Amino acid sequence: MDPIADMLTIIRNGYMAKKPAVSIPFSKFKLEVVKILEKEGYVGKVNKNNNKIDVDLVYEKQKPKVNQIKKVSKLGLRIYSKRKHLKSVKGGRGIYILTTAKGVMTEKEAKKKNLGGEVICQVW
Repeated sequence: MDPIADMLTIIRNGYMAKKPAVSIPFSKFKLEVVKILEKEGYVGKVNKNNNKIDVDLVYEKQKPKVNQIKKVSKLGLRIYSKRKHLKSVKGGRGIYILTTAKGVMTEKEAKKKNLGGEVICQVW
């Protein structure tokens, strides 16, 4: 089982069910990924609560802020990308989340810092 894919599915299903918030099992890596989603405005407030991460979901005019959230790199097939090969998602309306030597970040931050890495997921 892939814990990151499970986390993305929990968030996607929460939006589809129009829930106000979801709860995800805690890990440091999951917390970093969700903090990026919070910083980019795809989810609301993020709180660490015991062994759970509580994530508030954001809606605009009754529609979810996230249209699609998809895992790119899987357990059986890791996808790595160099800085020059990082493209924008949906013409700049979405983001890729990467794990690099300097930590977890979006593709825009990785381009600025001249870094490549493993592409975790794409969100739009």
